[in-house]
Amino acid sequence: MLVAVCQIELYLPGSSSLKEKRLVLQSLKTRIRQKFNVSVAEVDGADKWQTAVLGLSMVANERKLLDQAFSKVISLIESDGRSHVIGHTFEIY
Repeated sequence: MLVAVCQIELYLPGSSSLKEKRLVLQSLKTRIRQKFNVSVAEVDGADKWQTAVLGLSMVANERKLLDQAFSKVISLIESDGRSHVIGHTFEIY
């Protein structure tokens, strides 16, 4: 059994309030959960309007599945257009 953890730093340029930021993040988190069956939560930057850090985790029996899933998650976020990926980290245990 392998457990993968990914941390994704986001910049939300169109967000001018915490309410707008929450709407964008809730939409992204729902899409990520439904499409990739991963756990996702905002883990840092909750008090800032235009930045956020998402934490994601997934369990699988092959590293290849984990690599592919998180690559697709990052692609989904980048293609959304409401946020930009500043950076990310990925670890497997």
